[in-house]
Amino acid sequence: MEFHSLLKSINLHCFIGLAVRLLLMIFGIYQDTVSRVKYTDIDYFVFTDAAHYVTLGDSPYRRPTYRYTPILAWILTPNIYVHACCGKVLFVLCDIIVGYIIYHLVLLMQSKAARRGSTEYQDSVGLAVFCASLWLYNPLTAGVSSRGNAESLLSVLVLLVLYCLTSQRRTAHIAAFMLYGLTVHMKIYPIIYSLPLYLAYQKQHASKNSSVFSKIYVLLRPTWGRLALVVVSVSTFLILTGACYWLYGDEFLHETYLYHITRRDIRHNFSVYFYALYLTEGTAIAPILSLAAFVPQVVLILTASLRYHQDLPFTCFVNTFVFVTFNKVCTSQYFLWYLCFLPLIVPRLNISCCRAVALTLAWFAAQALWLAPAYYLEFEGVDTYVYIWLAGMLFFMVNVTILYNIVTNYTPKVFVLGRMDDAKIKSS
Repeated sequence: MEFHSLLKSINLHCFIGLAVRLLLMIFGIYQDTVSRVKYTDIDYFVFTDAAHYVTLGDSPYRRPTYRYTPILAWILTPNIYVHACCGKVLFVLCDIIVGYIIYHLVLLMQSKAARRGSTEYQDSVGLAVFCASLWLYNPLTAGVSSRGNAESLLSVLVLLVLYCLTSQRRTAHIAAFMLYGLTVHMKIYPIIYSLPLYLAYQKQHASKNSSVFSKIYVLLRPTWGRLALVVVSVSTFLILTGACYWLYGDEFLHETYLYHITRRDIRHNFSVYFYALYLTEGTAIAPILSLAAFVPQVVLILTASLRYHQDLPFTCFVNTFVFVTFNKVCTSQYFLWYLCFLPLIVPRLNISCCRAVALTLAWFAAQALWLAPAYYLEFEGVDTYVYIWLAGMLFFMVNVTILYNIVTNYTPKVFVLGRMDDAKIKSS
């Protein structure tokens, strides 16, 4: 095989990405034994402890700070029965699967009408490999998964929803709706994709001369595809949630869902709200500020969903970027929520290489400026709260600048769903 052809092999890049992550995982085991700055994410120990309680027939919520569905604890029981690194291996493999799904999604979106083996198809293969490489060789994604964070598992589920929606088979769409219900059950934030998913099944548009009510009706009217989306995804969510509630009761509902709505994390994080929540903790204004933080998110997410819903990957990226940037709690693993969509929109992003590199460097530099005072607070006991907040403000401004550049330089394209129209469902 020629070297040029080898570079276009997604299997090769997935293998290299896997090797890098496994090496990082092995290095992390060594660092955990010799350094007080642990490589393994603290959440991984929380997952493992919860899995331990599950193996004893007990509730995973006996482990303080376990704020996840019990399904995650069940999945990680091999940490107890086999080896403590089994969960890390799973998350690393999910990380590679994300890259593989990105490759196939980009290839599908770029070369749907191209003949296999043609020059156009080969160009699409090269572009798809490049886009997948943006994920596979991203040091942040490699670091997060090898440290034992479970975000790559959610990325797999979300991207599988998009991939199934491109199929011409009705069963694939039903599978997508079930996966979406599972995804929201696993973590509540993907509910921000519900409106664009619903609107994506729009088969006709109101004329420019139509009244406002006619436009709203055409935009929101039920179709067979939309009804299937709502019924299947909601049913899947309720069945899973009901089963977990039956097993663990109110404790499950509070720790998995309600906690995240009322959460006021006063520990240092990237959020611009962190310092205000820290200073107002224990006062009457704290819960008001906590709830008010949702307003910018809701307004911007609704706006993006209504404007860009025909381009599902782009809408999902914008909604997630807004959700993370304006969230009252923001940590490094949250970035993976939108980074898995970024490679899907790169082919239609009209930004020069110089600007793209500059924005990327600014993004990493702003994080580095935040990490410096955070280290002195966490490990040296120095009061650096103000510096952390200022660095968080800078990071917020960098993120807003990046989002502005992406939105203004992106050419939207209709994300072609597979056939899930009224005629097909009625005839089946």
